[in-house]
Amino acid sequence: MVVLVTGAAGFIGSHVVERLLKQGHQVRATARQAGTARFLDSFFLAKGASLEIVEMDLLNGPSVDAAVAGCTVVIHCAAVLMVGISEVQRDLINPSVVGTKNVCDAIAKSGTVKTIIHTSSVAAIRSSVYENGQVFGVDDWCEDASAEVNPYGFAKAEGERVMRSFVNGFDDETRPRLMTIHPSIVFGPIHHPRHLKGSMAYLKHFTTKLPFVLNTYLNFVDVRDVADAHIAAIEHGEDGGRMVLHTRGMWMKEIGHELRSLKPDGSWPVRTLPTWLTLILAVFHPKLGVKTVRSSLGRYLDYDVGSSFTDLGLTPTSTDATFVDALESIA
Repeated sequence: MVVLVTGAAGFIGSHVVERLLKQGHQVRATARQAGTARFLDSFFLAKGASLEIVEMDLLNGPSVDAAVAGCTVVIHCAAVLMVGISEVQRDLINPSVVGTKNVCDAIAKSGTVKTIIHTSSVAAIRSSVYENGQVFGVDDWCEDASAEVNPYGFAKAEGERVMRSFVNGFDDETRPRLMTIHPSIVFGPIHHPRHLKGSMAYLKHFTTKLPFVLNTYLNFVDVRDVADAHIAAIEHGEDGGRMVLHTRGMWMKEIGHELRSLKPDGSWPVRTLPTWLTLILAVFHPKLGVKTVRSSLGRYLDYDVGSSFTDLGLTPTSTDATFVDALESIA
């Protein structure tokens, strides 16, 4: 069978491709520009494995049709990060919503796809407004987001709704298997420097010379667990299920202390920057904003993964291994 992985050059997508090839699968990997995914060529190919890199733009229907054609499994990892977004509707919401619709249309045209694994996020589960310490789980949806308020959560929730509505339109005999994967912040070893622009920017902060951390609580999971979950979901777990993948939550200060214990030769910051100073810095920061920073400082929440890991036959990677392997990959 041919497994399509969209967004294959991304942090999660590249780990999915690496694991599929190790298991001997035929993989068709998409990227908007093939050159950005050429690092995938260095991955080990087990017996029977093959890798084809094709260019695909989620907003270009014919390119999506060509990528999906002949595939048996579609792992839809392609996503847009909040970093560098200049126009929310065009750069974030359209790729997530219109792009997913184009994937659905291509699947319908292909007639060959039996299984769909859709990469979502806990952002599709967590409400935009929440009580401090609130816990969210698989039955929750981000219902209060919009393009103006929590656009990332809105894009993720709407993209998932598009996919679920599409699959529910089939009859019982022809309906493709669907699983949605909902990771919290994803940490772990990177395959390419471009992977430092997203969630790994939090850990990269500890390798800079900045002597402080923010009063921010981070819920995270290992990228290798997320990749394994995508592949396990092809055959395991309840059809139509939502898999919340989350390992642990820690304040950035706690992470600094953990790193001092794990890698005592490093100089890991643990001093928390005062809120007033953080807000001043946010005014001038090109990737942050006062509203975003104020809503998260000093606040925390948690996720109930339920039986997600056990349903997929997985054991979470230890946080120690996540931190050490991640930092060694960016050293």
